[in-house]
Amino acid sequence: MAKTKLTPDVLALVAQRFRALAEPARLQILQSMRRHEMTVTDLVGQTGLGQANVSKHLQLLHAQGFVTRRKDGLFTYYALADQSVFALCDIMCSQLDSNARARRRVLAS
Repeated sequence: MAKTKLTPDVLALVAQRFRALAEPARLQILQSMRRHEMTVTDLVGQTGLGQANVSKHLQLLHAQGFVTRRKDGLFTYYALADQSVFALCDIMCSQLDSNARARRRVLAS
């Protein structure tokens, strides 16, 4: 994988995308769309979040390039732009697991 030079402008863009993922509701929405595209109504039913809340989060996720959307008649369907966001989640979950194991070892001592 090519390494991008982390200039101040690139770092600002990376931070902006990480901020979009810093909201649990947005991660929940992305997780819900993991296997197929969904409408706002589908996502409301899947996540239990309110319609206005889901719409607001989808707007931000679309602006940041995490989701795509397509219109079909009266409906707008949202889908993941790609699965790479879950690689980030896997990295973080691995770190959380490693930290938890280290804490358990310290507490057991």
